[in-house]
Amino acid sequence: MNITVTGTIERKGLGSGTWALVSDGKTYELHNPPKDLQKSGLKVTVAGQIREDIMTLAMIGPVLEIDSFEIA
Repeated sequence: MNITVTGTIERKGLGSGTWALVSDGKTYELHNPPKDLQKSGLKVTVAGQIREDIMTLAMIGPVLEIDSFEIA
């Protein structure tokens, strides 16, 4: 499923840590985010797809694989 989400990047300290995108109270776990997105507090719009075939240790929300992004 392809989606576009606008929100804030956060570092979640679960397990070895993971990057997340928080938007309107919903948290998406970012799958292999580029270095440009690995900064807490960054405001971004991300286009990508929800990966239902991937399981993670963090399990903080749907896994979002990034196709493109724009930093606000």
